[in-house]
Amino acid sequence: METKLKEKYGLLTAIAMVVGIVIGSGVFFKAEKILVKTGGNQPLGILAWLIGGAIMVVCAYTFATMATRYSYVNGLVDYAEVTMGSKYAYMVGWFMTIIYYPTLTSVLAWVSACYTCVLFGFPIAGGEAMAIAAFYLCASYAVNALSPVMAGKFQVSTTIIKLIPLCLMGVVGLIVGLSSGMTVENFTTVVEPVSSKGTALFTAVVATAFAYEGWIIATSINAELKDAKKNLPKALTIGSITVVLIYILYYIGLAGGVSNEIMMNGGEAGAKIAFESIFSKAGGTLLFVFIVISCLGTLNGLMLGCTRGMYSLAVRDQGPKPELFKQIDPVTNMPTNSSIFGLLLCGFWLLYFYGAILVGIEGTPWFGNFSFDSSELPIVTIYALYIPIFIAMMIKEKDLSVFKRFIMPFLAICGCIFMIIAACFSHRMIVAFYLIIFLIIMIIGSAFINKKESPKISDKRK
Repeated sequence: METKLKEKYGLLTAIAMVVGIVIGSGVFFKAEKILVKTGGNQPLGILAWLIGGAIMVVCAYTFATMATRYSYVNGLVDYAEVTMGSKYAYMVGWFMTIIYYPTLTSVLAWVSACYTCVLFGFPIAGGEAMAIAAFYLCASYAVNALSPVMAGKFQVSTTIIKLIPLCLMGVVGLIVGLSSGMTVENFTTVVEPVSSKGTALFTAVVATAFAYEGWIIATSINAELKDAKKNLPKALTIGSITVVLIYILYYIGLAGGVSNEIMMNGGEAGAKIAFESIFSKAGGTLLFVFIVISCLGTLNGLMLGCTRGMYSLAVRDQGPKPELFKQIDPVTNMPTNSSIFGLLLCGFWLLYFYGAILVGIEGTPWFGNFSFDSSELPIVTIYALYIPIFIAMMIKEKDLSVFKRFIMPFLAICGCIFMIIAACFSHRMIVAFYLIIFLIIMIIGSAFINKKESPKISDKRK
């Protein structure tokens, strides 16, 4: 049975994957939340976008440096292995497979369904939304499992489509807002003054984490990327900077469409209200269709990483049943068993998200104190897991320049620590209950560590 993935993606696909995975739902999903958390303080909101974006860029650049030196089957797991050893790499891979990939993918399925429901007037937390979310999960899985090349082309296409509403709102919204005075009014008026700007900023930055997250998933295809050591660093750097610029432009453009108060009270429909106020009802509805498509593009990219989770462990002879999960379909060149398991995990975390968050909107969460926001806390956890990798990189990579070996990793560590502190301020005691779940899952994973040495990737060094 074939166990090696073929190189089939080019630089354009990799850049589209970085931009496409990151851009899609978060900027629409979290823009309203950031306004609420900052009390409608636009400059404070933009500062949150800048801080979150800066953390993403420095982390992406640091990993891009590693990408020029190592290439095997799953970028982040590779980097963890060469810096911290195979056991730490396995635990990172286990976390990403069981928690990180499927929690984000399941939330994205709901967000895609949520905006579909807004478009058709369905309730966003009812049976319609969950049925559509489940369908989107299965459809995304089918595209990735049956035709990975088609999935790559879909990623490029949806990336182009999703830039249309963002850029139009950014440019046209800014022009309209400046001419009408709406932009100036929104930037000079605070709807609800917050008691502590520091706490508000921390909470807003944590919200941007979801909007910016996903770029690291692009490293999961480095074994399938043509000339990965050259193209992956370019994709990470170009893609992350592009995302920051587009997000800030869009956020400013929104301020030209409707008042902050209307946007804050509009909930998930806030973006639709803003589009319709600038582009008319018909034009706004059409652009909102593009938003739904962009969310599906993000879901596609996340599912691509999700389907490779168990494979990245099994190919190292780690985790449960490695011989089962390392198998590659000879026709589609996809890790089929790993893909099926990834879909199962997505279904589980979608059910958890419904019981922990959506039920809690109007009733009592199913899981009590263990009901955490699966769109934010797993992301903060991965920033914590980056820190030992960056420290080891500073110690071991002696042939790098001072800038690449010390300055950028140090800035990345500072960004990671900031995200952890911000999460504690934002979620408070819920962080402790989340960590209990996290530790239980990691302990279970440790039972499957293969005591034998897993395949080395040191021979992959440039």
